[in-house]
Amino acid sequence: MNRTAEDEVLHRIDNGVSWITLNRPEAMNAVTWDQRERVIALLAEASADPAVRAVVVTATGKGFCAGADLRGAPAAPAGERVAGDVARMIRLGAQRLITAVLDCEKPVVAAVNGTAAGIGAHLALACDLVIAAEPARFIEVFVRRGLVPDGGGAYLLPRLIGPQKAKELMFFGDALPAAEAERLGLVNKVVPAEALEETAREWAERLAQGPTRALAMTKQLVNASLDSDRATALAAEATAQELNMTTADANEGVASFVERRTPKYLGR
Repeated sequence: MNRTAEDEVLHRIDNGVSWITLNRPEAMNAVTWDQRERVIALLAEASADPAVRAVVVTATGKGFCAGADLRGAPAAPAGERVAGDVARMIRLGAQRLITAVLDCEKPVVAAVNGTAAGIGAHLALACDLVIAAEPARFIEVFVRRGLVPDGGGAYLLPRLIGPQKAKELMFFGDALPAAEAERLGLVNKVVPAEALEETAREWAERLAQGPTRALAMTKQLVNASLDSDRATALAAEATAQELNMTTADANEGVASFVERRTPKYLGR
């Protein structure tokens, strides 16, 4: 029986949370071209849908994502590859996937159930918050294959843990246990495997009850600050605050403070 992208990337919306689940456990969830396109589309849908106020990216089985499975990717016939083909494949594939996570207008939580290697590690680390099960591992596997890291790895890791530690992980390709990843700041929280889904649900539903537009602008400010000078960052902050004050949630937040009650945010 042929499996479709809908079978291999499960999706549901529950209590304002879009759950995106990689579902190729027999392949440790190595991501195919079709899966990648579906994840990108679901993230774009989450941004555009007011009913979606947070996203969880997770997987079935023992692996979160073992990297890219390029067997189904469009490619030039053997012997006909020309300069630019590989760069184009990376731009249209791995880089689009990571950019879709970074640019999603809703907070994205990674629930890492097992090994996250190569682009799988970068998929997790591009998320806004990372919860890992105790058995999870993160592997910069590229060097083991004689490859350069792709999918934004050399952009993400130095910003998360500094250049020296990033180079150590990328030069050696050693498996990084979840507990060590938490110590370095790559992971927000490590939990027993059986508690992973519930913890991700608690965090995502808490985010889904928050001021959605303010969270989106906060995400944009933080991400942009890593590439900005102080003046640019402060100007962006002032503009974001100006725009956010036009939202219903900002008005509700101020009113609830004055009235000494718990705010009820609608995500608008």
